[in-house]
Amino acid sequence: MLDRYINLLKSSQVVAFPTETVYGLGAVASDGGAVRKIFEIKQRPPDNPLIVHIASHKMLHEITNKIPDKAEKLMSAFWPGALTLIFEKKPRVLDIITAGLPTVAVRWPSHPLSQDLIARVGPLVAPSANSSGKPSPTKPEHIKEDLGESFPVIEAGETQIGLESTVLDVTQKPFQLYRPGAISRKQIEKVIDEQIITVQAKEVEQPKSPGMKYSHYAPDAAVRWLRAGEAPEDEQTLYLIHYEVPEFEADNIVNFAENYDEMAHQLFDRFRSADHKGYKIIAIEPFPEDVLKREPLAEALQNRISKAIGI
Repeated sequence: MLDRYINLLKSSQVVAFPTETVYGLGAVASDGGAVRKIFEIKQRPPDNPLIVHIASHKMLHEITNKIPDKAEKLMSAFWPGALTLIFEKKPRVLDIITAGLPTVAVRWPSHPLSQDLIARVGPLVAPSANSSGKPSPTKPEHIKEDLGESFPVIEAGETQIGLESTVLDVTQKPFQLYRPGAISRKQIEKVIDEQIITVQAKEVEQPKSPGMKYSHYAPDAAVRWLRAGEAPEDEQTLYLIHYEVPEFEADNIVNFAENYDEMAHQLFDRFRSADHKGYKIIAIEPFPEDVLKREPLAEALQNRISKAIGI
């Protein structure tokens, strides 16, 4: 199944492939020409770093030789999985990948197809397989919408999680969280037995992680938070509810009923389908503080929605 795509990658081409989070747009990490194609295809700004995807500890040691003890604990707990760690990079890592920074973001995805692909080709850089700024793709058809019907995609149905990985910088003390994801702050702190801090893009001169500096994840419809006391009655608005039970049902009301795994799984697909159905606005119920503290994915959902709003 993978032979065609392996040949394309080895021929300096770009291929979309599934991970457990979203579909990635893959190029061989050691091939500068192929990596440049990713920026061209996505229309991605050059100061937005890429994540290197690996499938073995040997590959990691080819990328960095500085792995803190507590990072080792996180790797043991969450790799393969939806956690990206930022390390000091070896000189062999291309500057185009890291936006010229001395650090590199690395992830070991858990999807069996991505593991097989990387094991046979080597480390791949892989941002989400969409046009920059658009909702990340969780289905093959999302990629074809953005990049064309003929774009090479390793099709594997819907992705499991639906939101991009957690990004944690382990070169700083305390460790710094740049992007929340399915691996939550509480889970990380429990493993390393110390607190981490959240860093906003405005607090750093040059972001080390994708998903920080620019507006992301946005459909054509305007995304906003549902206002307090607002009734979901505008037929041109898609309402995404998760906590308060609406008084009535309608085709334009989606109630996730506190199932935040499912909300994460569907969010970007709902954004895209809203455009297909002609909705002008997507109004999303805010996350109460108790939900943010209790639900691992609530912080990640709030982050992606805020980025789609442009906050």
